[in-house]
Amino acid sequence: MNAKKLITTGIFTLITIGTMNAQNKSYLDKTKPTEERIDLLVRQMTLEEKVGQMNQYNGFWEVTGPAPTGGNAELKYKHLRAGLVGSMLSVRGVKEVKAVQKIAVEETRLGIPLIIGFDVIHGYKTLSPIPLAEAASWDLEAIKKSAQVAAAEASAVGINWTFGPNVDVSHDARWGRVMEGAGEDAYLGSKIATARVTGFQGDSKADLLKVNTIAACAKHFAAYGFAEAGKEYNTVDISNSRLYNEVLPPFYAAKEAGVRTFMNSFNILNGVPATGNAFLQRDILKGKWNFDGFVVSDWASVREMINHGYAKDGVDATQKAVTAGSDMDMESSMYVAELAKLVQEGKVKESLVDDAVRRILRVKFELGLFDDPYRYCDEKREKATIGNKANNDGVLDMAKKSIVLLKNESNLLPLKKSGQKIALIGALANDKNSPLGSWRIASDDNTAVSVLEGMQQYKGNQLTFEKGADLTIGKTAFIEELVFNTTDRSGFDAAKKAAASADVVVMVLGEHGFQSGEGRSRTNLDLPGLQQELLEEIYKVNPNIVLVLNNGRPLALPWAAAHIPSIVEAWHLGTQTGNAVAQVLYGDYNPSGKLPMSFPRNVGQVPIYYNNYSTGRPTNGEGNVFWSHYTDVEKTPQFPFGFGLSYTTFEYKNLKLDKTAIALGEAVKVSVDVTNTGNYDGKEVVQLYIHDEVASLARPVKELKGFELVDLKKGETKTITLTLTDKELGFFDNDGNYLVEHGTFKIMVGGSSDKGLESSFEIK
Repeated sequence: MNAKKLITTGIFTLITIGTMNAQNKSYLDKTKPTEERIDLLVRQMTLEEKVGQMNQYNGFWEVTGPAPTGGNAELKYKHLRAGLVGSMLSVRGVKEVKAVQKIAVEETRLGIPLIIGFDVIHGYKTLSPIPLAEAASWDLEAIKKSAQVAAAEASAVGINWTFGPNVDVSHDARWGRVMEGAGEDAYLGSKIATARVTGFQGDSKADLLKVNTIAACAKHFAAYGFAEAGKEYNTVDISNSRLYNEVLPPFYAAKEAGVRTFMNSFNILNGVPATGNAFLQRDILKGKWNFDGFVVSDWASVREMINHGYAKDGVDATQKAVTAGSDMDMESSMYVAELAKLVQEGKVKESLVDDAVRRILRVKFELGLFDDPYRYCDEKREKATIGNKANNDGVLDMAKKSIVLLKNESNLLPLKKSGQKIALIGALANDKNSPLGSWRIASDDNTAVSVLEGMQQYKGNQLTFEKGADLTIGKTAFIEELVFNTTDRSGFDAAKKAAASADVVVMVLGEHGFQSGEGRSRTNLDLPGLQQELLEEIYKVNPNIVLVLNNGRPLALPWAAAHIPSIVEAWHLGTQTGNAVAQVLYGDYNPSGKLPMSFPRNVGQVPIYYNNYSTGRPTNGEGNVFWSHYTDVEKTPQFPFGFGLSYTTFEYKNLKLDKTAIALGEAVKVSVDVTNTGNYDGKEVVQLYIHDEVASLARPVKELKGFELVDLKKGETKTITLTLTDKELGFFDNDGNYLVEHGTFKIMVGGSSDKGLESSFEIK
């Protein structure tokens, strides 16, 4: 046995054994049940080692280089060697991960492997569309496959845990992080949460042992998407009804899909920061839902409870976070500094620490890290996986499915493949960086296929490109504010000249890729910089414009909606942006996307969402001003939730219900005939909405409760059947109880939330 060695960590002193050779290693016996292995290991751990498992550090030095000396980096390094770090984030690449894992496994007393986390939000190196764009596909299998691509690449570089999916429902496009979620609807969001979790992790817990899967993390728990005024990190104040019926369902769906971790949120709820919120973490998640994975704080959110005015200092913050059920402290260093002492003083029960550690170890065992700590560290697989053809084909497929056709008049689209003069205008059209979108910290800059490059693949037309005007000035970076060009119009004349002589003008306008995401709240939802002015100037010389939008949130574009004949919502589509856009514009792919968030007429309508409540005066029944409306604009959105056109047309007929009256617990089947009445093969998202007319709590005027993506050849008719059960017909009361009540339900079936065929039935 090695001699005992005194290690001074800088925070507390720990007596430790030099290696794990003298330890009882029976917890490494793969024949034993996981829970028994956890018990065996926990019994050997000191209090300080337990706390260490609850401590997560960001990457803090060049791992394959010399050990850090001085400052915070040296302290963290000492903690790592002393077994006081349970997880690291932002360490990536096989060589780097292997080096840091080697320290944890071979140089600490117990050799507990690290779980390596990273923000794999819409891909690792090969990028899919941003999550909001993927949600516009309504294609659950494609979304699942997109997550599989991300997991394959991330796991190939040593990562085994992603901080996704973001399942925040939000009604406010001003909030930059709408780009990370699935939009405004809890039902659609729940389905997509399931698809993304199973894409990352596999279909069962056993699939976590596969080398190409990674643990997922449902975030942000909870209600972060309802930050007041859409301002990042802001206060949240919502009703229990909204919490239970709109916020929590996607989280519950993720839990039911087997998600292994949750991340709490930056906001307060009922005056209590989520990180210290026992109601959310203890009562609901670990209590009522019986979640057996672990909860990680968001970045430094334990310490930030001091700023909230909820905790006096780091000691108080640590006590409240652990007591509330926050198992792992991301990068605030509060647990490792304060928790052991709190336990020793009797202020925190060690049983709470044991519970947190068991949860963390459980996920590590499920990932197979104890059986092979280096299982994600295969340089050959890393080289073969990153950026391979299959991954690029996969993200291209996802990108095409994410595009939404918002308007198509004057027969401009699809473009002809020969004989046309096309002017391509806009700085974003020749941008290989912005289309990658936000939250792509592992991807290389300027690796997107630009729209110009995509359109250049079609040789039959005369294509001319003019920038018109720069969108931004100076450096663009993930962590810095953008500066927009508002003065340099020097490219306007060349753009107008090109447009004047063209048959069709394609303008690529919108937001920079770093204009949405964390910390990117906006008070305007217009085209930034000089883009609106450029659009109007080009329209004066040639109104035959196809407007291609690159953006990470719904925009308010009333002028374009009124004047521009064709509008294509192309979001930030990732690596294969240009190829996807070109294939849609030229008709090689018929767009089938539907909006997952409503597009407002102006920012004054925000928050705006389809499943609103009636109010006591919903219509102008008296012919005066005293009803729920705006005096200066219609109260409806510019483009509603679920809306999206195709190059073909679809007709709905023969809406039928198999029953017009059912008992509690029975199901009703809803069928409709959908016919492709146009000249192209296409896909349609058939959507089913319900309205509970009278209930013990007022219900929204419309709620999505079913959908199906159907392929239809031109002239083909298919009968689509969707089933409504208690799961779709009920709602939560203000105490979180699920109710299905007697009464009449209206239903609507169509291709959007704003119109369709209607019928009704009754629960007797």
